[in-house]
Amino acid sequence: MSEQYAALRGNVNLLGQLLGQTIKDAQGQAILDKVEEIRALSKSSRSGNEADRQALIDVLHALSDEELLPVARSFNHFLNLANVAEQFHTVSRFNEAGLSQLNPLTKTLKTLMAKAKEGELDHNHLADTISKLHINLVLTAHPTEVTRRTIINKHIELSDCLASLERKDNLPQERTALLERVAQLISQAWHTDEIRRARPTPIDEAKWGFAVIENSLWQAIPQFLREFSEQVKETLDLELPTDYSPIEFTSWMGGDRDGNPFVTALVTQEVLDHGRWMALDLYHRDLDKLCAELSMSHASEELIELAGQDFEPYRAVLKNLKGKVLETVNHLSAKIKNKRTDAQDLINDINQIKHPVEVCYRSLLKCNMTVVAQGLLLDLLYRINSFGLRLAKLDVRQDSSRHGDVFSELTRHLGLGDYNQWQEQDKQAFLLAELNSRRPLIPKQWQPSPEVQEVLDTFDVIARQDEKTFGLYIISMARTASDILAVQLLLKESGCRFNLPVAPLFETLDDLNAGSDVITTLLDNVWYRGHIQNTQNVMIGYSDSAKDAGMMAAGWAQYDAMDKLVQLADERGIELVLFHGRGGTVGRGGAPAAQALHSQPPGSLKGGLRVTEQGEMIRFKFGLPAVALQSLNIYAGAVLQSNLLPPPEPKLQWREVMDLISEQSCEHYRNVVRHDENFVPYFRMATPELELSKLPLGSRPAKRNPNGGVESLRAIPWIFAWSQNRLMLPAWLGALTGLQAALDKYGLETLHEMSLKWPFFRARLEMLEMVFSKADSWLSEHYDNALVEPMYQPLGVALRKELGEAVTLVQSLSPQKSLLAEQPWIKESIALRNPYTDPLNVLQVELLRRARSNEKHNEGDIDNALMITMTGIAAGMRNTG
Repeated sequence: MSEQYAALRGNVNLLGQLLGQTIKDAQGQAILDKVEEIRALSKSSRSGNEADRQALIDVLHALSDEELLPVARSFNHFLNLANVAEQFHTVSRFNEAGLSQLNPLTKTLKTLMAKAKEGELDHNHLADTISKLHINLVLTAHPTEVTRRTIINKHIELSDCLASLERKDNLPQERTALLERVAQLISQAWHTDEIRRARPTPIDEAKWGFAVIENSLWQAIPQFLREFSEQVKETLDLELPTDYSPIEFTSWMGGDRDGNPFVTALVTQEVLDHGRWMALDLYHRDLDKLCAELSMSHASEELIELAGQDFEPYRAVLKNLKGKVLETVNHLSAKIKNKRTDAQDLINDINQIKHPVEVCYRSLLKCNMTVVAQGLLLDLLYRINSFGLRLAKLDVRQDSSRHGDVFSELTRHLGLGDYNQWQEQDKQAFLLAELNSRRPLIPKQWQPSPEVQEVLDTFDVIARQDEKTFGLYIISMARTASDILAVQLLLKESGCRFNLPVAPLFETLDDLNAGSDVITTLLDNVWYRGHIQNTQNVMIGYSDSAKDAGMMAAGWAQYDAMDKLVQLADERGIELVLFHGRGGTVGRGGAPAAQALHSQPPGSLKGGLRVTEQGEMIRFKFGLPAVALQSLNIYAGAVLQSNLLPPPEPKLQWREVMDLISEQSCEHYRNVVRHDENFVPYFRMATPELELSKLPLGSRPAKRNPNGGVESLRAIPWIFAWSQNRLMLPAWLGALTGLQAALDKYGLETLHEMSLKWPFFRARLEMLEMVFSKADSWLSEHYDNALVEPMYQPLGVALRKELGEAVTLVQSLSPQKSLLAEQPWIKESIALRNPYTDPLNVLQVELLRRARSNEKHNEGDIDNALMITMTGIAAGMRNTG
């Protein structure tokens, strides 16, 4: 590791030594010696020593059943601690390499100001773009967070300890106390069961999401807004208002019912109650501090009138508000626990909190106490504007077929035939006629099936809320205009009093290609055009399109779909808001945030950014206040830059190149995944796909259809399985065929030009570079040799050969002819964890062999150790889904 990562290496060594002492105390010297022997062999193996690689395999395969669990746990903990050190290093004061990047927003603002001075940017356009900046971060409960919340909390405190240890003014006894606390936290984590004993419920997932807001974003948002306002004023001489609120949070936790039978209408209502309860509890804590602080008597007439002539008007107003908030907290607490209470539900609109706080703020400004106003009171206003009454709005997502089933059952009941069997034009005509009708369609006495009733109950829950409760209603697997109109009619029938935006989710290759035609059909309709109030939301699916067609073809389909939708919106004069359903991994659309945004079509961020933050990536990006602040700065800078200094429109030839790459890569990908009869048996033998069901990751089942095969497997476990055996297949399969076809037809010079001048193409290549840096053919081969029947092994050999050729080709297209030369931090990050991840891979092979054999073993220990290798490898890969 280069000198610039010395502090990171020091923290990894410190945490590793203290973990070693914990292992010795808990398991004895013999286990620690075994762990250290394995670690040394792994490092030597990584440096290219073939003899030590074989020795590593021999040692791990020779472990007794009793040794499996402590060894697996040791390397799992090593990786988690390495991740703690790495996450902290991104905000460490010793991270000299990253200091220039610690606030990318400042860098962007200075670039924009320079462009304005040179006349390349209109100052008014610049000010208008900043005033309209909108970033909606959507926290989802996809089952990729493998670490328990209790362990996460210990890791957060470990980061705090590392920050304290960096202080130069620590006294010797203070440093000793900090090191003792680190040792205690590591020991506590070791003696805590790292695997959940039961799957989390949707309520558990929602609580986890709210905890991220409480522990990190509650602090980060006011700091971000303060710093942003100061930078805009200093750099651009613009004054932002106190209600400037460019960051908004939405959640899918408790609202995403697509394929999850555990998310019911009752669950959605309970999650809404939890969100309001937690938000009000946090506001109560802030109001309590303010009541203690604002003891001043000098006040404006507006505040005096509100306070009722009290000697301490600020305290009087805020104490009154605090009492109402506490009363509502107690009411909601009893409701959640299903207990009786006399406490009243007093606060049900955020303005009930915002108005008195604003009156206090204005009074302090008027009475020359600006310095006081700009303290905790301003932080509270920032929080009110960003988090609202429920911390995050709730999106509702459901599969299009469930809405069709409602109307199918209803039309049969009404004697109109079977809606699901109708032609698309007939469906649209029926739905539009009912949308224009004033009479209700659904008879009160109708008794639908439980499945249909559940859908109707969900719409009833929506109708009982106010407009600020929800973000979008998202239709997964949306394919036709009738899919969107069906939801609009269900909202009307439920009596919903507000216009909830409805977003189709285009997620397969065919659906992405047809997306602009679907929206055109809708915009051609007078009723629909008037109803949407000039704003159209569309969600772009990254996961299922990649699973359907491969990463290269899906990436181009996503770009092309967005480009067509942007042009359509411009032609029709509507505001388009694109919602990006990105996952954590490359195979599910994952990429560094700034790179991903810069690679989108010009104009695709005019309506703001709406993007999913999924699973473990929520913790990596937002788990610590300082890291969350950095992530918010990256997003804000990238969105401003993309809108004000957009990437170039691709040349016609570049589009032709991508068409060819897409066509050829998709054909090859599908030939392997869909048409090779050996593929499914090979997949199930070479990866722990079948064993993944033992890992209680999330509330949602791994398959849409419990009896289906690979085609019914969700995108996340599909990616998870291939990342476990280090072949990383979904993220690169087809790329070689597509790129080689482009090279043969258009030549190296054309691809080099695309790489240099087109951010979209450069991003594809860098995503492949990252995947190739995480893939390992020797480990994949080891899985095959031990677990795959001989008749299926040639497929693995062919895939690894293709992987090697793909790596060589992509290296030839890299500016420095090596992987990740332009992203040294990612390269160092992968190298840091490999010596700890490799032993878990080898150990997982042995565990799978024992679990699948007829030999007698302690099944409980085998299963536990196997699950720990899964979570450990996931931690090593850093993005599981």
